[in-house]
Amino acid sequence: MAEARRTIYMDHSATTPVRAEVLEAMQPYFAEFYGNPSSIHSVGRRAGVALAQARRTIAALIGAKPSEIIFTGCGTEGDNAALRGIALARRQATGAKRIITLPIEHKAVLYTAQDLAEHFGFDLTLVPVDGEGLVSVEALASALGDGTDVAVVSVMYANNEVGAIQPVAEIGALCKAAGVPFHTDAVQAAGKLPLNVDDLHVDAMSTSAHKFYGPKGAGFLYLRGGTPFLPYMTGGSHEGGRRAGTENVPFIVGMAKALELVEAEREQENARLRVLRDQLIGGILENVDGAMLTGSRTQRLASHASFVIRGVEAEGVLIALDLAGIAASSGSACTSGSQRPSHVLEALGVPAVDAVGGLRLSLGHSNRPEDVDYLLARLPQIVGQIKGSVPVEL
Repeated sequence: MAEARRTIYMDHSATTPVRAEVLEAMQPYFAEFYGNPSSIHSVGRRAGVALAQARRTIAALIGAKPSEIIFTGCGTEGDNAALRGIALARRQATGAKRIITLPIEHKAVLYTAQDLAEHFGFDLTLVPVDGEGLVSVEALASALGDGTDVAVVSVMYANNEVGAIQPVAEIGALCKAAGVPFHTDAVQAAGKLPLNVDDLHVDAMSTSAHKFYGPKGAGFLYLRGGTPFLPYMTGGSHEGGRRAGTENVPFIVGMAKALELVEAEREQENARLRVLRDQLIGGILENVDGAMLTGSRTQRLASHASFVIRGVEAEGVLIALDLAGIAASSGSACTSGSQRPSHVLEALGVPAVDAVGGLRLSLGHSNRPEDVDYLLARLPQIVGQIKGSVPVEL
């Protein structure tokens, strides 16, 4: 009997598996060093030492101070905390009440900004992007003006759906010169792009561990010292009074280990994945009927390939790929099941009739050249079969 083919996982932008080294680092803190890190007895102090070490490790990896690291539960929480905390504090201190962001942001940023506008009296400025999903520094500068009325600017480092890498350092320098706090959602960038906070000129940066081979349920928010901030979670004095709630020590330890590993391997792994990504892009554009690349060919994550395939719906393609042993997605995992075309593709100007055919292939540690070969052999057949039987209707 033939051995079953392993699943080819090409959805690393949605989540990644926990690495063995990370799981090993976490293990003692579930049952052996299980104390509450805020407790003063020896059991609690052991957990507190681990928490402090994780904070120092992460801070060193991004060029920050340990006191500038706030542990969160995920990237969504970090985005919410940054936008709400900075915007409310800035308005209280200066009266500034305009929020500037992009229409292609993850909904954790976009919906938070919209909520602040609709229910808290802020004004929202959405700076448009071009057909590749990139914002120009000039357009951002024009929206910023002299900055006196701006509470916060938030621009994602790398887009989750089309992989576009924004000129974050240049935008950060603009905001710094104008005296406006600058936040970046670096959830997709962590482990793939440099995170030095001074080089990027960021005042706040949010991440999520499960995007770089750490556990789900842990993230961190970098908050530059002196940045105006009102905590949106209140209770105990955890995290320097900026995020109430007992810290998840095992997961935080795992997150620090995961970031340490991916940072050490980043350049080498990016070079390897870039070759596979380019083979995917070239093969799909050449051999899949109706395929069109979304996002930039050059300013994109090394692990990320995204397309729309005209004349098909994504759901049918994804189901057929899954049956063939390939795990992929149509875009953000956070919007799967939505009947509306992606807001990111809409912002890029992709017609709605084509946007329903979105396909995202995101690579990681497990992927090999033979995986790309297999997908390139199967995808043209799948699309051909679907086009021959199921028309797309809106």
